[in-house]
Amino acid sequence: MAAQAANYPFCTIEPNVGRVAVPDARLAVLSDLAKSKQTIYTQLEFVDIAGLVKGASKGEGLGNQFLASIREVDAIVHVEGSIDPVRDADTIETELMLADLDSLERRIVPFEKKARAGEKEGKEMVAVMQPVLDALRSGKPARTVQFEDEEQKKIYKQLFLLTSKPVLYVCNVDEASAATGNDFSKRVFEMAKKQGNEAVVVSAAIESEVALLEDPTEQKEFLETLGLEETGLNRVIKAGYKLLDLKTFFTVGPKESKAWTIKNGMTAPQAAGVIHSDFEKGFIRAEVISYQDFIDCQSEAKARELGKLRSEGKTYVMQDGDICHFLFNV
Repeated sequence: MAAQAANYPFCTIEPNVGRVAVPDARLAVLSDLAKSKQTIYTQLEFVDIAGLVKGASKGEGLGNQFLASIREVDAIVHVEGSIDPVRDADTIETELMLADLDSLERRIVPFEKKARAGEKEGKEMVAVMQPVLDALRSGKPARTVQFEDEEQKKIYKQLFLLTSKPVLYVCNVDEASAATGNDFSKRVFEMAKKQGNEAVVVSAAIESEVALLEDPTEQKEFLETLGLEETGLNRVIKAGYKLLDLKTFFTVGPKESKAWTIKNGMTAPQAAGVIHSDFEKGFIRAEVISYQDFIDCQSEAKARELGKLRSEGKTYVMQDGDICHFLFNV
């Protein structure tokens, strides 16, 4: 059943969760070369949460319930479609900052007492919480505060602040504006640029029509008539990947070729753990072929023969497009 969407408060109460495949032309090529029986794309999960109203930080409009849902996600996507999207985005950001401010002001009190008593934990927590509080009190979201120290970064992350999350603005426009945007979306793009955030344009009307076309060729032709190279959903997914600093690696074989999502900077054992926790616990080494080497060699066997298959250890940092076999022992 499709999620209900309407222009009145609390049309959505319980969050609607949707998983979408991340488009990646490389996987289709790899699957074809390996003659895989299955091709499995990696996915992003989107959670549709009801729009916040003014006063949500104080619990109005089921605010506490919705804020709790937002706290669980990795990034926030504002969907703009009203007559004043910048105003609405500002309302949402303000409510999130007020919620963070209220939370931190209460949570910092016991750590301030510990800090005054000379306790190490109190001093460490206050050193992170205080600058964030100062930013929030001056009307700036938590994400504007940056920490260089790794331990402070860890503490900051564990605060689970709503405005620490990266933001993506999605501007829903009419069909005629899908390729170029309109005056409203331009204002959103200007706002996003000033904030250091990202924005994309989509047309919900076009997306619903494309969804009815099962043939990829028909979808492509339909989009081309509108001056579009890809769907708005694909643009949102790509922007989300960039926003969350994600990369993709592949496992390839005759049974299946599959894409996996990892955070940029993950090591080989951490990537192995994305497949199964036992792979990370008993990690021995990873056999790695770069995407381009695999394409040039046309097969894993040829890549191995030409010395393009590398044996990487526990400190290897995964690269986007790596094709891997993980050796482990539990």
